[in-house]
Amino acid sequence: MLRRIIRPARRLPVWLILSVAAPFVFEVILHLWRYNVPRPASELDTPFFTSCQEPDVSAKRENAVLVMLARNHELEKANKTITSIERQFNKWFNYPILFLNDNQWDPRFIEVLNKTSRGLATFEVIPQQTWTFPEGVDVNAAKQNIKEQGERGIPHAGEEGYHHMCRFYSGKFYQLDVLKKYKWYWRLEPDVDFNCAITYDPFVQMARHKKVYGYTIALWEVGKSCPGLFRSVADWKEMMGIPTNNLWKAMVSASWMPFPFRRFMSWLPHRDAYGDEWSLCHYWSNFEIADMDFFRTRAYQDLFDYLDKKGGFYFERWGDAAVHSLAVAMLVDPRKVHHFEDFGYRHDHLFQCPANAPGGQLPESPLLGSGTWSPEMDNGIGCRCECDGRTTQNYGGYCLNKLKQPTTIKRPWFTWFL
Repeated sequence: MLRRIIRPARRLPVWLILSVAAPFVFEVILHLWRYNVPRPASELDTPFFTSCQEPDVSAKRENAVLVMLARNHELEKANKTITSIERQFNKWFNYPILFLNDNQWDPRFIEVLNKTSRGLATFEVIPQQTWTFPEGVDVNAAKQNIKEQGERGIPHAGEEGYHHMCRFYSGKFYQLDVLKKYKWYWRLEPDVDFNCAITYDPFVQMARHKKVYGYTIALWEVGKSCPGLFRSVADWKEMMGIPTNNLWKAMVSASWMPFPFRRFMSWLPHRDAYGDEWSLCHYWSNFEIADMDFFRTRAYQDLFDYLDKKGGFYFERWGDAAVHSLAVAMLVDPRKVHHFEDFGYRHDHLFQCPANAPGGQLPESPLLGSGTWSPEMDNGIGCRCECDGRTTQNYGGYCLNKLKQPTTIKRPWFTWFL
């Protein structure tokens, strides 16, 4: 009698378990398939050139400007950047340079940078009403929250000015009176090295190929800096009825949780209302060459206003790079996004360094002049790059390969350390 009571329960038949599980497995497979990014028939975003060009100093220029946001104490770092871009690009193309500051400029800064830029620079102060907390935000609560973010160790999140900067670059920047006369901009940062000669006009090529947004580096966002950003953007996308394109799919990591349980995943950070997750991949906006008319569209400005009212630029640390990237993924045809993989670029500790193109360095060019550069390598595309082309980048290649999926036939299986 006792043995009959304590004997183990009978196991469920395998056929019954499979019958119950099969619909859920099928639904997950179907859901993942919906987020599959199809491989294009050919490369849709190739370098504009794959070797040095003789700079066309007489060609018509685009309506463009180089822009740097800097502080007076960053004089040395700002001068380093301008020295680099002058030597590698602007000495041939002579585009104007605009310096922005949220405080009055030190005359010494103006004197030094004017000399380095050969008088092509102008120096403007950002209007106070643009560099501050937006209407409707509890300023005391926001400042307290910023302090707490800093105590939690979120990078730059404890700096009030950094929050203002992220909000500024996310939306208000494109409405500045001083920029309204320009269509294109190239964003510069203090302490940047351009390690290759840029012997063609990227603005002209962007316009000619109908590109909207150009970048050099793609990587992960710091997840704890913006747990609510993706949900807010995705909610706006659904509210506006914007269809999902392949670049948005590339941004998202579809959930493996079956319906209806997947909906519970929406309670987690970086998830949309359906439980799918943002990969945190984004374009690093420290380098951008872009058409400002896109960022001035009603759609983009409506998105910015929506995000601004959410308060996440202050009660979280929503970065302009993430905002730009999600907006581009949502609103721009992937074929209009360009990777400047032929540019040598370093900022902070991250860099991109293409190998030099074999037979393409134009050593006899009178405009390019003489000099030394790294050895040429098979399949190289760089022009007189001074960095070591054996290491093309020093960050994980997962995000770069993920965001390039809509426009490339290359699909590396293992991309983490590429």
